Amino acid sequence: MSKVTLSKTALPRQACIFPCVIRMLPPPSPVMLKLGLIGCGKMGGALLRGVEKALGKKALSVALSDVVPAAVEALEKSLTCPVTTGTPAQVAAASDVVLLAVKPGDMRALCTSLSKVKGSRLYLSIAAGLKVADLESWLGSRQRVIRSMPNTPALVGTGAAAFSRGSSATADDSALAKKILGAVGTADEVSEKLLDAVTGLSGSGPAYIYTVIEALADGGVLMGLPRATALTLAAQTVAGAARMVLETGKHPAALRDEVTSPGGTTIAGLEQLEAYGLRNALIQAVRTATERSVQMGQ
Repeated sequence: MSKVTLSKTALPRQACIFPCVIRMLPPPSPVMLKLGLIGCGKMGGALLRGVEKALGKKALSVALSDVVPAAVEALEKSLTCPVTTGTPAQVAAASDVVLLAVKPGDMRALCTSLSKVKGSRLYLSIAAGLKVADLESWLGSRQRVIRSMPNTPALVGTGAAAFSRGSSATADDSALAKKILGAVGTADEVSEKLLDAVTGLSGSGPAYIYTVIEALADGGVLMGLPRATALTLAAQTVAGAARMVLETGKHPAALRDEVTSPGGTTIAGLEQLEAYGLRNALIQAVRTATERSVQMGQ
């Protein structure tokens, strides 16, 4: 049998033996999150706007319900994603995730009515003091429940929230709750027994810090600063110090030492804070608020 030898020039090096057609496939469409909100108050509205900003209006559709029609209308106008409105049952039926943002005293009746809605979905409660077991009992065994504790700085996108999974909630549900709550700040999963401590710290904490800001400003006024200037300096100092802790990862004590010179002004001021018990006052505020949260949940 004779050999067949191909000439080096028989085929160009980059020639294609068969005709090739290359088609550019369009990028996959984002998965649409169907998010319902029952209770269109400030906190629920802040969460929806934060989620819309994080996901984009093309990845979100929203269903709204509230006993006050004006609240629904105002929130609808602030959103750019597709919005429908209706009764709580209609909102639940149209949603994969439902935010429960009504007053704690109204939650049992609401959940009992929602238990009659067909299908299974995730319910994310932001009502204070209501235990997962109660929510699961009222909503029915088919439903997945997550209990959360956000705080009011979520209204300006700098909230601190924690949440706890119910018995049927999955890891995917947890990730989704973290995405929703984290759209307006930070969100951490904890065991439910720690949510009372979360309430005492971050839930009530903004009020403690407002008091600190007010006191710092009063000190500035006492020393001759105009009220508006003193308040701006105090608030920005607290905001800046918090950002330093979060962004540098350093312990607060290490950051404090960096601005505390021997025999200087800062150590003189710190001596007075220790003398008048600021540290212990804040610790006891968290303890007492936590204990009160436990009592309210009983």
